[in-house]
Formats: sequence, C-alpha cells, structure tokens
Amino acid sequence: MIRKTQMLAMTFLLVGLYCRPGLGQVAPPTILTIDVENFVNYRGDVSDVTKLATDPNITTPAIPRNFYEAQLIGDIVAVNGQPAKGTNMTNVRGFDLSTNPNPGQAISDTVRHGIVQQNFEILRADGTPLGSIIVAGAAAGPAPPGAPLSVRNANNAIIGGTGAFLGARGQSGQVSQTIPTRDASMAEDPANRRRYGGGRSRFVLHVIPMFRPEVVMTPNGPAVTHSGDFSLVTASRPAAVGEILSAFVTGLGPTRPGVDPGRPFPASPLAVVNSPVEVTVNGRPAEVLAAVGYPGAVDGYQVNFRIPSETARGTAMIQVTAAWIAGPEVWIAVQ
Repeated sequence: MIRKTQMLAMTFLLVGLYCRPGLGQVAPPTILTIDVENFVNYRGDVSDVTKLATDPNITTPAIPRNFYEAQLIGDIVAVNGQPAKGTNMTNVRGFDLSTNPNPGQAISDTVRHGIVQQNFEILRADGTPLGSIIVAGAAAGPAPPGAPLSVRNANNAIIGGTGAFLGARGQSGQVSQTIPTRDASMAEDPANRRRYGGGRSRFVLHVIPMFRPEVVMTPNGPAVTHSGDFSLVTASRPAAVGEILSAFVTGLGPTRPGVDPGRPFPASPLAVVNSPVEVTVNGRPAEVLAAVGYPGAVDGYQVNFRIPSETARGTAMIQVTAAWIAGPEVWIAVQ
C-alpha cells in the first residue's frame, strides 16, 4: 500500500507537470446569483461629520436631485440558492443621466443613475471567509449586450477578486428588488441596520475565474482512482455504485492552514480546502468525504467522494465545483 501510494504521488506530480487538466473539455460558464437582505442606502445628507452614524432612530434622508453620494450596506444570505454569509458594500456617486432630462438631470446618450463600486465579501454559512468579488460600473439603466438574460439593470464589470475568487473578471447586474432598498440618512446609526431592516435584492455575476476546478487527465483517462489501492478507474476496472473514489484535481484555491503561493502542500497537518467543494455524478450530488491539498504538490488536491447509490451502470459524468465555480466534466466507467 505504501509503495502504491508513493507511486501514485509521483504519477500525480508528473501529471501535474506534463498533462493539461481537463484535457479536451470546455469549462461551463460560471454564474453566481447572490441574494442580499437588510439592504440600506445611506444617503450623504450630513455636512457635520460629528453627526455621522449617531442617530439611534430610523431616519428619513434629504435626497438631492443630482450629484449625490450614497453608501449601501447589505447582508449576503445565499449564493446560487445555498446558504451563505457576507456583506455587500456599495459606493455610489449619482449623476442621474437621461436622454430627455428634467431640470436637474444630466443630458446624456445613456440612461443611468450614476457610477458604483461594489464589494461582495462572501463567507460560507459557518462564517469561514472565502474571498471577495470587486465590481465597478454604471447603476440602473439597461443591462449590457451579452449579459445573463435574468439581469434587468446595471452595466458593471467584475474587475478583480480575492481568495477563492482571485483574479476574477466578468460582468454583473441586478435582477430584482423583492423589497425596495431602504433609504436612510448617514446620520442614522448603522449598528441598527438589521433591527430596522432594509431591502432585498438579487445580483447576478457572470464570473470568468482565473482558475477553476479541473480533474487531472492522465494518458489513460481522468485521474480518478479506487480509494482502496489508488488504481485508476478504467473500463477494465470500473467504479462500483456506493464505492469511495479519489479524484486528483487542480484549481480548488486556498486551504486551511494556508501555504504561500507557489509552495507545496504539507503532509502534516493536511491542508483542507477552504471553499465548499461539491462533486456531482451524472448531475446528482455525491457525498464528499475529504478535499485536501495533496502533500508535496503545488495546486494539486485530492477529493474523496462516494458514488451515489442511484448511479446507473455504464459511463458516468463527474464534475467538481469549488466556491460555486464548476469545472469541466470528465467521464468514468461504473459497473
């Protein structure tokens, strides 16, 4: 067993050097639907800085016609329908652009409410930090060409990310406000935001990640092995329904404890993947038993999962997802 494990380690490291992950497969687009609650728009109506965030009561702001400043804060409660935590922080500078302006509006060829900078800082449901996605662009108005069809307004670019979303690019917009954002004065104490409540909004982010989960490909197929002896799952040695398999994957992102970029993962303690990791088999969720950085590997991970009991015999499609970012599918034999 030790010898086979050592051979597998060397094979995996060589594969990581000389083979492309997910060879020949096209990664699916990554769409993150982020739900935000208790969304409050704090209007810049206070000239005396000593009065900022001091009023313990619900406030009604003075709203200028144009050229206003606003800060929005909301709680991230779900990503792609799964419970999550985090904060949406938005900075707005109003311009109120119109092609047919009323007095006080700005004449323009476009219809927008202003420019925005947004930060989606996302945590797992248990409070574990995952990373941030940073967005900048134009508020309100029509969605840009090529945006996800569910997007109803805003024209924003994803300009970067941290943690699990390091280097992300793409575009984002807003779907709907099931409860309108509550306007408040910047004099209102934001410590009471959840108690007084606010709006409920949904944002859709079309993310182009710098890295994504990809099952390593060997000359004999995907690096998915029988966990008992680490031999490859092949047509001559197919996986069994209910069996625990090990997939060797790249692109799962940060771990706990962390390692410096470019450094190999330690053998002790094992570096546990920080992001939520999911494996699907023929589109059905599989039980994930472990997801760790492979000792001695750089950007190489081992994911142990169980083939669902309802999996049909034949060829099964395997897909790995980390932090809601899905990798390309690979296929293995199941008996």
